[in-house]
Amino acid sequence: MSTTTSSPALKEIFNAARLEHIASEMRAVYPAFDAKAFLNLANDGLADLSVMQRMARVSECLHEVLPLSYEASLEVLRAVAPRVNSMFVSMFLPHYVASYGRHTFELSMDALKYFTRFGSAEFAVRHFLRDDLTRTLGVMHDWALDANEHVRRLASEGSRPRLPWSFHLEPIQANPELAAGILDALKADDSLYVRKSVANHLNDVTKQHPDWVLERIEGWPLHERHSAWIARHALRSLIKQGNPRALAVIGAGARAQVEVSELQVTPAVIRLGEPITLSFKVQSTAGQSQRLVIDYAIDYVKASGGTSAKVFKLKTFDLPALASASLSRSQQIRELTTRRHYAGRHAVHLLINGERLGSTAFEIVP
Repeated sequence: MSTTTSSPALKEIFNAARLEHIASEMRAVYPAFDAKAFLNLANDGLADLSVMQRMARVSECLHEVLPLSYEASLEVLRAVAPRVNSMFVSMFLPHYVASYGRHTFELSMDALKYFTRFGSAEFAVRHFLRDDLTRTLGVMHDWALDANEHVRRLASEGSRPRLPWSFHLEPIQANPELAAGILDALKADDSLYVRKSVANHLNDVTKQHPDWVLERIEGWPLHERHSAWIARHALRSLIKQGNPRALAVIGAGARAQVEVSELQVTPAVIRLGEPITLSFKVQSTAGQSQRLVIDYAIDYVKASGGTSAKVFKLKTFDLPALASASLSRSQQIRELTTRRHYAGRHAVHLLINGERLGSTAFEIVP
């Protein structure tokens, strides 16, 4: 008899045991803390709340039971921050600042700078950006020069135009130049944690201002490996779209001089939940080495009977003169929260340096 287990829901990071931990640590740093009242409030209806709602609940319940001014409460929360046993959970601390401290800008921004070292204040700082964009960006420009990587990352991540799980920053969406100084300061950061954020920030901007991003990156010292890393990841959406300038930035702007053979998907007929394997051979026809960016697109059948293309990364590599390479990629065709699958013929297109150089297909049957 086989059994299957599923991972606990993300919201369970704020479960009853975690609330007990928070209450215990609060009493350790502030003996007068009313742990019983906090737990009664925090556990009420907990099962029905999402992970972000649970995080907010902790902040709200602390505010309810702490008989202190905002300034005095901050001192208690600063003391408890290093004692929280989860970086994600610790985000209730900057949430407290965003909820109850926007009346005292300098004190609260300094608190966010401190709390972000234990998790992230990326969601909280956006409320200050929405309240006073110019003043908050001025502080965040200084954060981009900080010695601590968590603080530097906050400068980039907090100012992302389209940060997931948060509201969009419409002024920066409309004018990415507002945060350009932050990105320039971090364009060769030696921390991967920071570089990922800079790349994601720029990838956000490519949705509305692709030319702005390309012009900025084209002016970077792309011989520097950290800048080159950010450029590759920042341009990933444009590269998938076959944008010639984005491909040129990563050295694949020229048309691929190759022949494609043995292109197939196996098995050709599947049921939902089964895997497919795309395989093919690439033969160089060039007299010199060439950089190849190989992706593939699946035309997913929609409920209406039409199709919607989704591009997947496959491989980026240098193919020597007149050499060949056999490549393959397996993918399970299963239901996702972001995509439903329907029976029918699904075309698969091979894309090399942004150009479609072959097509095949597989069929999903009921």
